[in-house]
Amino acid sequence: MKAEQLPLLNSVSAPAGHPDGTRAVVSVTRPDFDADAYLGQLWSVPFDQAMRPRRITRGFRDTAPAFSPDGSVLAFLRATPEGKPQLHVVEADGGEPQAKTEQKLGVSEFSWAPDSRRIVFSSRVPEDGRYGTVDGVGAGSEDPRLITDNQYRLNGLGYTADKPAQLFVVDIPELGAEPPVVPVGRAAKAGGADAAALVPQAVQLTFGAADHTSPSFSGNGESVYFVASLHEGHDADIASGIYRVPAAGGVTTAVRPDAAPQSVQEVCESANGEWLFFTAQDLGDDGLDFVARNTALYAMPVGGGEETMLSDVENQDIGGRLKTHGPDGVLALNTNRGSVQLIQWTASGESEVLVDGPRVVIGASAVGHSVAVTYGDPSSSGEVGVLETGKLRLLTEFARALRDETTILDAHEFTVTGTDGYPVHGWVVLPEGPGPHPVLLTIHGGPFAQYTAAFFDEAQVYAEAGYAVLMCNPRGSAGYGQAHGGAIKEKMGTVDMADVLTFLEGALEAFPAMDKESLGIMGGSYGGYLTAWVIGHDHRFKAAIVERGFLDPVSFAGSSDIGWFFGGQYTGGSLEQMTAQSPMAVVNAVRTPTLVIHSENDLRCPVEQGQRYFAALKAQGVEAALLLFPGEDHELSRSGTPHHRRQRFEHILAWWARHLPSAANPPREAGSAKAGSAKG
Repeated sequence: MKAEQLPLLNSVSAPAGHPDGTRAVVSVTRPDFDADAYLGQLWSVPFDQAMRPRRITRGFRDTAPAFSPDGSVLAFLRATPEGKPQLHVVEADGGEPQAKTEQKLGVSEFSWAPDSRRIVFSSRVPEDGRYGTVDGVGAGSEDPRLITDNQYRLNGLGYTADKPAQLFVVDIPELGAEPPVVPVGRAAKAGGADAAALVPQAVQLTFGAADHTSPSFSGNGESVYFVASLHEGHDADIASGIYRVPAAGGVTTAVRPDAAPQSVQEVCESANGEWLFFTAQDLGDDGLDFVARNTALYAMPVGGGEETMLSDVENQDIGGRLKTHGPDGVLALNTNRGSVQLIQWTASGESEVLVDGPRVVIGASAVGHSVAVTYGDPSSSGEVGVLETGKLRLLTEFARALRDETTILDAHEFTVTGTDGYPVHGWVVLPEGPGPHPVLLTIHGGPFAQYTAAFFDEAQVYAEAGYAVLMCNPRGSAGYGQAHGGAIKEKMGTVDMADVLTFLEGALEAFPAMDKESLGIMGGSYGGYLTAWVIGHDHRFKAAIVERGFLDPVSFAGSSDIGWFFGGQYTGGSLEQMTAQSPMAVVNAVRTPTLVIHSENDLRCPVEQGQRYFAALKAQGVEAALLLFPGEDHELSRSGTPHHRRQRFEHILAWWARHLPSAANPPREAGSAKAGSAKG
């Protein structure tokens, strides 16, 4: 795969299964260079093998499909090129979509009521005078913000305290009725401001100064469950709880008022209305101890009582949207050794792995006796299958153009045992040809995250350019149990550095096609941290790329959106501990030519981290370059604009062509458009 082939990458949403069990609908999105944006529409995927999937909407970006419980209506979010996502509905058998919201900052998530006549949705509500609520007052002309809390902004969202996510309920009228019209003249004057409304009036349910997320109706439709941080002292921890509010509006109550500090993520009621399922991560007594804490699945009686942990919290890390399965069951996802499994649980604690192997399950929906599943695998970034009688049957070929127009290289699973006897698991992607191939040791972010066996555009682009790509999950990673993930708490740069170097050395011995003398190292976020740490201690690499790095725990505490707790929990809170694990503290030992990549709007690892690291390298005479992306945040490599994602690849390959050339990526002429200049 080459950088210019990014538009071939189709991303597939979680499926919305039709209640009659005949089909599922998914959103399929892709990067587009002409629009410099992500385009997407909804596709209907029949379970009948004699029928083909087909595109059923024509919007600019249509996402998040969900059928009403009676199967008559399909709801989804639609965004225009310049607008925010708004809730739309369309008859399930086809028709013209109808907008049902006009929220200033758009709709983020929604859920159907059991009666199929109402939808609860979440939308950020801007403070008066901000975010365009007053004509002629732009962002630079708004009033100043007086900050008194720790939690006031998030990467990708910016300031949050002045636009909390609130919940609303909107009625969904009969779609076959005559459409409303905008009154004019005397009718408009007589009707007042409400006369011009083309969408139904939504009822706001919540008003607290916090984000209200993951809404879902109770089985009887009388209440809405949601997740929020409304407890006393919520600004001093990262805990959240489960709350309930009447669907017609009223007083919010805590479902588990005396629960120990947890970060609750999802909540839903069982189909029979007897059980409440939720996922949560324990946070210790202070509500901040999040390091390597797996998320567990719980069940509790709807009427109140003790919750029961259903999953194995030491070895299972539960995520994704919870979906009901059967009268008293639920479907959830589990991060596991470079894969994401689909598992079903019952409230009594019985469980079964439904989808396993070298796949990353994206989402699932139980319909009748079948389960629709979306997943990525080694040859696709997203497909739809149906699980019938225990077997997963592929229904789509969304990656067909990717497979036809590119060469997808195999990822070889590989485990190396370190000198301390600890196994390091990962993958090696080799270029075509006999070699010797220069080697790129790549390090993932997180650190509590994982590389997987599924298709990964980064590895494919670098391997296509002639590099052997190494990807491993060292201690600190997710998917291998809490002890594995927590091994680097207050000792970052110790066993994790040993593990990535062990994997490198083992791979060099096991794969003769690799060039042992031509080594590069790169990583982003925590991967940027470990890359910078390694080159401060090990000088075997020809060059390095440090991207969006966590490079100075000391300044990170005051500049990152999560800096007030994240760095201290990982490194320890004292200045001595932070300095002892800081790449900035060992930058004077670096001799490796280094490209520093950062985004100007990165609030997770703020741009000062990269700028100061680059300045320190330059001051001591190390060859260095700083590549800055305007308008992008911490998610550049995953969801940045298509144009910037392509340019990022081009600059990365130009850096390797200069310092670690391959037959497919030879040195380039200085001053050429793709020669990797980081000026400007």
